[in-house]
Amino acid sequence: MYLFVIVSGIKRTRILSNYCRIRFFATGQGSKQTSRQFIRRGLASCLGFSGGLAAALGIFSMQAATVNDDIDTSKFMAEPVTELEKLNESQDEMRTKMELLILKIQADLCKNLQAYDEKKFVVDKWTRQKGGGGISCVIQNGTGFEKAAVLISVVHGQLTQSAIKRMKSRRGNIKGDVVPFFAAGISSVIHPRNPMIPTFHFNYRYFEIIDEDGERHWWFGGGSDLTPYYLDVADAKHFHKILKRACDMHNPAFYPKFKKWCDKYFYIPHRNECRGVGGIFFDDLESLGHQGTFEFVKTCAESVVPSYIPIVKKHINDGYGYAERQWQLLRRGRYVEFNLVYDRGTKFGLATPEARIESILASLPLVARWEYMNSPSPGSKEEELMQVLLEPKDWAEDED
Repeated sequence: MYLFVIVSGIKRTRILSNYCRIRFFATGQGSKQTSRQFIRRGLASCLGFSGGLAAALGIFSMQAATVNDDIDTSKFMAEPVTELEKLNESQDEMRTKMELLILKIQADLCKNLQAYDEKKFVVDKWTRQKGGGGISCVIQNGTGFEKAAVLISVVHGQLTQSAIKRMKSRRGNIKGDVVPFFAAGISSVIHPRNPMIPTFHFNYRYFEIIDEDGERHWWFGGGSDLTPYYLDVADAKHFHKILKRACDMHNPAFYPKFKKWCDKYFYIPHRNECRGVGGIFFDDLESLGHQGTFEFVKTCAESVVPSYIPIVKKHINDGYGYAERQWQLLRRGRYVEFNLVYDRGTKFGLATPEARIESILASLPLVARWEYMNSPSPGSKEEELMQVLLEPKDWAEDED
């Protein structure tokens, strides 16, 4: 927090609260007055004057407010996981920046989704005994969404030996067998009721560890992808162009790289098909530096609403029948197969001590279906989708 002070009416001095240790609370008119008196005494002390003498001489007056205001939590779905006082004191730290970002993205998405469902989000704030917790916002069996889960977690503790082994195999520069970690992320899966609206998934996360030498290792990961039941080319193009625009703002090489990574990641080997029409996916990202990489993730996260909500609005009242519903349930079966067999996030969550199973498995649909030897009819809309899932397309290109 910075304070600007006019001394003797002519000299302006910037004083850092790191040295003066002054805190400003504005919770009401009375407290503002008390705070001003407290700050005035504190500044006088910093300058070497007694509070009474400074006031009597009129040596200084308050000129400006703090650079970092106290955090406004009124628009979040719940109070932050981390104590508010700690967040207010550490607004320049990446852990705080990431927690505030995911709280905002969660609230923004829930507000936009709520406009298409008569059922209200259930807000479930939970605590992890070994450190941290999360906020799960869920609509289940709603009018617009069979399940809409928008989840955040902010957790810390010690990595398990299996987790340390996996990270060493991926990164190779982590020392020690006792490794403290911090992780903050947002994850969401939206399973709409109408088969004409695609299922939507995204997650963005920040991970930080400190090895035995005291070296801090950090990285970001995440992505966003779309899983339609019936192909709408315009929807796929819209979705990918929003993601490409977000990537291009930071590095034009990101979109083609992360799009290809997404197609590869969400491939279902035992079915020889992709889960959907893709999007972007990345992990272990640190190439833009700490702040630069955060800004990229922030841009991607802020693209969630404009990439998906227009598609919901477009199709929310589309008609469909029994056949379309059965096809939707079959495709949801593929979604379940991928999440339980291949998804790294699910595997990591289930391997984490005191894992919150309800949150980890919130990505699964309420209902899915499997049929023996199901094959779409030639020339059908279902076959049209399957042809696309067999070979990924460059949806962001202008050509049809």
